[in-house]
Amino acid sequence: MPDNILTRLSRAWNVFRGNALYVPYSTDLGSGSGYRPDMHQFSLGNEQSTVAPLYNRIGIDVAAMRMNHVRVDKNRQFQEVIPSALNNCLTVEANIDQSARSFIQDAAMSMCDEGVVAIVPVDTTVNPRISGSYDIHSMRTGQIIQWYPKHVIVRLYNDQTGLFEELTLPKKTVAIVENPLYATMNEPNGTLRRLIEKLNLLDAVDRQSGSGKLDLIIQLPFVIKTEKRQQQAENRRQAITEQLRDSQYGIAYTDATEHITQLNRPAENQLMAQVEYLTRMLYSQLGLTQAIFDGTASEEESLNYYNRTIEPLTAAITDAMHRTFLTKTGRTQGQAIMSIRSAFRYISPKDLPDFADKFTRNEVFSSNEIRGIVGWYPSEDPGADELRNKNLNQKGEESAEDPTVAEEQKRQNGTNNKEGVS
Repeated sequence: MPDNILTRLSRAWNVFRGNALYVPYSTDLGSGSGYRPDMHQFSLGNEQSTVAPLYNRIGIDVAAMRMNHVRVDKNRQFQEVIPSALNNCLTVEANIDQSARSFIQDAAMSMCDEGVVAIVPVDTTVNPRISGSYDIHSMRTGQIIQWYPKHVIVRLYNDQTGLFEELTLPKKTVAIVENPLYATMNEPNGTLRRLIEKLNLLDAVDRQSGSGKLDLIIQLPFVIKTEKRQQQAENRRQAITEQLRDSQYGIAYTDATEHITQLNRPAENQLMAQVEYLTRMLYSQLGLTQAIFDGTASEEESLNYYNRTIEPLTAAITDAMHRTFLTKTGRTQGQAIMSIRSAFRYISPKDLPDFADKFTRNEVFSSNEIRGIVGWYPSEDPGADELRNKNLNQKGEESAEDPTVAEEQKRQNGTNNKEGVS
């Protein structure tokens, strides 16, 4: 029988509050902030480069993959969705601040940026350190800042106080997700890190070029070797600086024997060419093209992108949660965490009729299932839920529609009756 309310309260667990079951109401709302404090902040200067949009695009596409707590058969084939609190976290609400889709996007972007991310169950029915049979009511992504043989220190946002806290947690209770593209995106000498360094250098050169400095060299009509001559040169430099600073239009005068050379011309370097080369190399290693970002990718380009980039990242997230949040007994009983990509989301309207005809004619989908893919309400006709080819007549329908067949059946019935009488 199900547990009563007292049993559930006595066993409830929160990772931040220990065994505390009740927090008195207070008018103090906690720490306030002008921006959302739990939002992921990019590290290593990524926010100053063009790499952040790349992470954002990957995070959105990973979050578009539907993740569920499901039951499978012995062949690992999907059977049904398990209506658990864990499934609610994966499909509806991961925590008080994030929807399920926002949470998955946060996990994917954090994994791309940091190389590894921790998915921590915050509110559970039972203390995970005591028993592995627990259900998860909320979860968050955290940054691993220290590694130990069987524990990790995770920097995690506490929605009770509004602050980040460092928690020491067992590895067996935390889903540690490592970026499968770590060698390309997170290695210190990887392609992405080299691209970030080049972009930061390019930004520094642009800031220096637009700083407003003139970078002038003044050639005076005398040799500067003695201290007196050096003092005269310094006085002359200060005089020209004051003229330019105090003049409304930045005009100064010099002697006819003085020569001025300006150095702030655009410096010729190979930074832009190197950035373009590294960008092409990164795209090729990640299975990306420019068409993926501007929405003009062909079917082959999209398939390559999903198979080489999105699927490995999604599988890393689901596999980590599958082995951490499900016990061995649960996995033996057929429980699993799976990601399912809708193959029909990107069908164009002109291809939809042909798609619907082929799948219903070959008895793969029923009419109501096709209507669900299109976004229409299911039909109340009982035949709309049947897996059958609507283009072929079923038994009993041929005699009613074809007069020739009906006459043949009557003739056969008459012959059989005569044989029975005789």
